[in-house]
Amino acid sequence: MYSNTLLVASLRIPVVVFLGTGVWFFWSLVLLSLFWILAIYTSFLLALGLLLCWEGRELSLHWCHKVLILLVVGICSFFFWLLFTYWKERWLTIGLSLQVFAPYIHLGSISMMVMVAWPVAFYVIHLEGEAKIRRYKITSNERRRNKMCNMITKLRALQVAVVLPFFLILLCLYVVPWGNHSPCIQEKDKLGPKPSFFGHRGAPMLGPENTMMSFEKAVEEGAFGLESDVQISYDKVPFLMHDYNLRRTTNIMEVLPNASLRNPTVFYWDFLSTLNAGRWFSHSWIRPFYHMKPLSEADREKASKQKIPKLMELLKLAQREKKLVIFDLNAPPPRHPARYSYIHLVVSEILDSQIEQHLIAWLPGSERDYIKDRAPGFQHVGTFYTLEELAKQNITRINVDYKRLYYNGLREYKAANISINLYIINEPWLFSLAWCSRIQSVTTDNIQVLNKINHPYYFMTPNFYILMWILLDCASAVFIVAIFYFHWWRESQSEKVLKGISSYAETPSVSLLKEEPLEVMESPEPLTKSVGELPESTAVIQEPVYKTTKPPPFPMDDVREPAGAQ
Repeated sequence: MYSNTLLVASLRIPVVVFLGTGVWFFWSLVLLSLFWILAIYTSFLLALGLLLCWEGRELSLHWCHKVLILLVVGICSFFFWLLFTYWKERWLTIGLSLQVFAPYIHLGSISMMVMVAWPVAFYVIHLEGEAKIRRYKITSNERRRNKMCNMITKLRALQVAVVLPFFLILLCLYVVPWGNHSPCIQEKDKLGPKPSFFGHRGAPMLGPENTMMSFEKAVEEGAFGLESDVQISYDKVPFLMHDYNLRRTTNIMEVLPNASLRNPTVFYWDFLSTLNAGRWFSHSWIRPFYHMKPLSEADREKASKQKIPKLMELLKLAQREKKLVIFDLNAPPPRHPARYSYIHLVVSEILDSQIEQHLIAWLPGSERDYIKDRAPGFQHVGTFYTLEELAKQNITRINVDYKRLYYNGLREYKAANISINLYIINEPWLFSLAWCSRIQSVTTDNIQVLNKINHPYYFMTPNFYILMWILLDCASAVFIVAIFYFHWWRESQSEKVLKGISSYAETPSVSLLKEEPLEVMESPEPLTKSVGELPESTAVIQEPVYKTTKPPPFPMDDVREPAGAQ
């Protein structure tokens, strides 16, 4: 799940890095690759350390490993700080992904627990065998007895430390569906219609963004509406441009490099209209989007000739194709001729285009009373306003970030019959979540893929999920019990063999110990005579001699020690 969040959080990194360095590159791939390498490296060291501790050896890391571990900790801490500081809301993607993948994660986790049960059962039953051997070796010696009892206690504690978390996690997985709510688990007849699409700056994976080629591609792919960004040139011509400079999407570095960082609104339209707005897309050695497919020769040629379009060109296309138009309107900088009149200027441009007013989804929040008076047919679109504000301004559609879907699925807005448009949704799983949540429309860069989805991914009915849940729970319980029984049976067989070898080794020595004193005492007369023949001053009492026995093949404990020679 963490890697999934990093991927979503890093989708904006190419633009951020470009604006800072001027180099267009998909840096998120480099960062994710680095994270994976560091994660594999630290995991390998952790596994090696655990194995060394298991064997009772001392951990001895080379200074290179210590430096690299400190580097890993530092890099991870830095990027976590970035995520928590600048992309706090990106963490909501984890919650959204769990709404989709939680049922599958639950079923997969139970299967994983069945596989983990094998080493857990082996280790726990092995500890049980060790405890039985220690208990069997306990002697009457007080000191040794206390030592053995302490060892048995440690073995029991280790068993509890291994088994208790395992079964607690398993129990939680068995009952977690009772608290799981996923919009993708519902009856088929309750599934809403497929959301319609707004082409984000057109179809930026098929043509250069905010160009006529891109908008035409979006229309070909079945877009319901076209989304763009409007700025005002210094001579008051509305044109389409997203960035606050011309470096990324035009060839201004070749034409006028000293002015490449200036705001586009400080240029006259005569100059802006001469810039090439497509060669960066068609002839770049790095694709702007990771999932972007190679262009055909015809599309490559067409893209390389694209120019910055006027707002009027987009309006004429929308009028001809009967497509809705929604746009962000950027205010000109201070001292710009249209600084205080840019809204009036754009409204006049729209009315002059003769487009049907209901095809305009007016998003800017300023001067709505003027807009309603001048163009009463515009559809007013709000952002994340309260229901009271929406009702006061008579707004029936909102345009919000997809992460807002995390908060109760925007149920209060749907209950108030407010149409919801989510931006920017590019992944099929996220589009499926919006579909299952009964969202009316989405803004996307990936319209050519999402439009081909005819049924939401990861959708299942409640009855099917309950059936899978019960079957998997029962099957996993049977497998886990069988695994523990198998290891217990194998350990008991080993104990039987061990006891047989021990009893076989102990039996001859005990019989010999009982017979040997009798053999020595059979002929006392030669012993008495030999002692009597010696002088009193040199009389020596001969000690009885025991026959030496061959040591048993299995080591014996103090409990079986013969009575010592006195």
